[in-house]
Amino acid sequence: MASAAHIVHADTPKTAAEYKTDPVAMLDAYRHVEAASVSDAIEQLLHKKSYMSHHMQSIFPTKFAGPALTVKLVKQENHDADALTGMLKAIDSGSAGSVYVMSVEDGADIAGMGGLMGTAMFSRGFAGAVIDGGVRDLPQLKRIGFPVYSTGSVPSTSVGHYRFGGTNQTIDCDGVKVAANDIIVADQDGVVVVPRENAPEVLVLAQKLDNSEHSMYPFIEKFHSIAEAVKQFGRI
Repeated sequence: MASAAHIVHADTPKTAAEYKTDPVAMLDAYRHVEAASVSDAIEQLLHKKSYMSHHMQSIFPTKFAGPALTVKLVKQENHDADALTGMLKAIDSGSAGSVYVMSVEDGADIAGMGGLMGTAMFSRGFAGAVIDGGVRDLPQLKRIGFPVYSTGSVPSTSVGHYRFGGTNQTIDCDGVKVAANDIIVADQDGVVVVPRENAPEVLVLAQKLDNSEHSMYPFIEKFHSIAEAVKQFGRI
């Protein structure tokens, strides 16, 4: 007997009001929109830049979204065995799905995290990490498949050179303000920070922008004209 074709229908997008009352559905939806569309939506709605620069690169192609758990490291030479204990406690307190976002003062040549911290985040179900500073132990991070964005790979350590400066406070990460529980959206185009209070409205517009752009691809392929596609769909 021939089996009937199984058709899977995508979930119907919700309204901003519905997303506001259903944060789980909102976070899941953010995992399916493109970072570029989220960035454009923020620019159109909030009239500001909320994306990190080209300096922020991933250690392998990835896509994730989740609420920010912020950590700050301040530059300070020390011999204090507990200088970074707060950073480790922040990881151990993090919830599944969180994105670890760290600011390392003057940290371009300092590894803000490595394999041990990444393994701990991976074991706790973190979605990923964004480090305004360096990262090391890439073989281990790639082995476990834990995604990290940073300003580059370096073999150095923060131990003895930095002190924990606080967690879940507003930090500056590659020129973008990140508050605790802001939504981080990352893919191969880069990293975008969505202010939590604006997240439902930004998501709805980002979904519309995504749909317009994805509809344009076959139109352009068929009619061989991007100018006509832009006229019809109003997206570039």
